[in-house]
Amino acid sequence: MAAPNFPQKSFRLPPEVNRILMVRNLPFKVSAEEMFELFGQYGAIRQIRLGDTNETKGTAFVVYEDIFDAKTACERLSGYNMMGRYLIVLYYQPHKHNKKVDVARREQELRALKEAHGL
Repeated sequence: MAAPNFPQKSFRLPPEVNRILMVRNLPFKVSAEEMFELFGQYGAIRQIRLGDTNETKGTAFVVYEDIFDAKTACERLSGYNMMGRYLIVLYYQPHKHNKKVDVARREQELRALKEAHGL
């Protein structure tokens, strides 16, 4: 069996690069079709999830099939003007999101303890 043919250049992607992009500052009236049209220019998309609650409106997650397509889209669409709004495109980092959830949960626990002990 022949060895796989890998490119001669070896390079490493930054650790935050992944297939999932988090998009902020979206126009509230943007449709999924418009998102697929814009982000689909950079590669095959597995899924797009638009925020639909008051807290998540104006945000979306875009999941690409390939990490390099996600990297290209992030680089090219960050700052893109869509319907008068400049998009903020970031790599989704679940460990950072989970830390925020943990902090909120911990603050709630501390409030409950203060109330229980009359502080």
